[in-house]
Amino acid sequence: RRSLALRIRFSCFAIGSIQDHRGKVVPMAAVDDSVPQIVGRYALHGEIACGGMATVHLGRLLGPVGFSRTVAIKRLHPQFAKDPEFVSMFMDEARIASRVRHPNVVSIIDVVAEGGELLLVMDYIEGEALSKLIRAEQSRDSRIDLRVVSKVMTDMLSGLHAAHQAKGDDGRQLGVVHRDISPQNVLVGSDGVSHLIDFGVAKAAGRIQTTREGQLKGKLAYMAPEQIFAEKVAAATDIYAASVVLWEALVGRRLFTGTDANLMYSVLSGTVPAPGDLVEGLPKGLNEVVLRGLDRDPLKRFATAAELSEAIEDLVPPASCREVAKWTQKVAAEALLSRSRLLSELESISDKNLLLPNVSPNLGSLAPELSWSPPSCEARLQAISEPSEASDKEASQGLVEKCQSGSVGSIPTHVNIVPLKRSGGKMIAVGLTALSALVFVSLILGVRARSAAKPAQVSSAGLSS
Repeated sequence: RRSLALRIRFSCFAIGSIQDHRGKVVPMAAVDDSVPQIVGRYALHGEIACGGMATVHLGRLLGPVGFSRTVAIKRLHPQFAKDPEFVSMFMDEARIASRVRHPNVVSIIDVVAEGGELLLVMDYIEGEALSKLIRAEQSRDSRIDLRVVSKVMTDMLSGLHAAHQAKGDDGRQLGVVHRDISPQNVLVGSDGVSHLIDFGVAKAAGRIQTTREGQLKGKLAYMAPEQIFAEKVAAATDIYAASVVLWEALVGRRLFTGTDANLMYSVLSGTVPAPGDLVEGLPKGLNEVVLRGLDRDPLKRFATAAELSEAIEDLVPPASCREVAKWTQKVAAEALLSRSRLLSELESISDKNLLLPNVSPNLGSLAPELSWSPPSCEARLQAISEPSEASDKEASQGLVEKCQSGSVGSIPTHVNIVPLKRSGGKMIAVGLTALSALVFVSLILGVRARSAAKPAQVSSAGLSS
């Protein structure tokens, strides 16, 4: 088996925490080719992203009878796994994200706490972060097509609206506020569907960990003024950040740049140019939509993410998923191809060599079959060499032809193949037993009938005399 070249750098595909508060991407660790670590029922392969609080691994869910599935696993750094504050933040992310059930939000599959490890297991989405796609277009001196921007934004806003509307067990709204909407946290899938990711700093009712006074959570370049002032945040706070993302997707560059002080000044006091002043050919009314979302007064922004989504869709009809997929695969072709090859090889090795430890599935009568190995083609031929019925001959001949051609995969490998002649012998034995029982019953009935006839004959003779 040829060795894997696992030194391919991955994009931030399932977690936004690998950027700092200025949105700067932290250098990602290369995936190594060491033996995967098994934690619970998951196999952790090499790192694909690394942040200050956690790392993201490419993983495999391992189940009984050869079941497996590729996942993304967010792993809390060991030094934080014993810190109650960080553990609370990590668990809050799991609780909040699990409440948001929407196709445009990356799902939380599982939470694992075992052996000092704390893992957050997520759906693996093949795609690229919007931030990388914007930079890729910028490097080619081009911008994203307007209809593609509309589709990506309406997808993301649909997921954001679902988060804002999420409810708890009691049916009451949780008041979820993402607080970290940015291009790094918008994942554009290779299937053309965009997803909102990373609820690591989200705010919601019932959250265990609370933000300390004077502590900012999120990226300054996408923070609303009320978030910088540590005032109450609400859905309007996320709408402001989403409008910054919309501005950058339309123009093809960052809206606010510089040091922390410069960023804060620009957000609080700077002049925001309309996208139409920098880009020609934008539809009339789109400037008003963007600037309304960027209003410093939360009450003057769109009331909901769905309202902003509808305003964009009315002005720019969204592209189809097929068109967005085609664009994504073109712009991120090299990264997607490398990742696809790596995943295929990892999945192949995982499926062949990794077994779930200590798995004892309750499969009843099928349990003994788990250790059964499929018979060879010659064994199958021998098993059907003496068919008992004409119909069996036709079926047997078909199987012979499959064996000779090498296409025997359609035979279930988990079921014992019983020789047909043995099955025919059993049927004959059952038939003989039934026939013997019938003869025995007939004899008994005949004896009883003759016994009943004798008294009748004696009585008739007495009458005649």
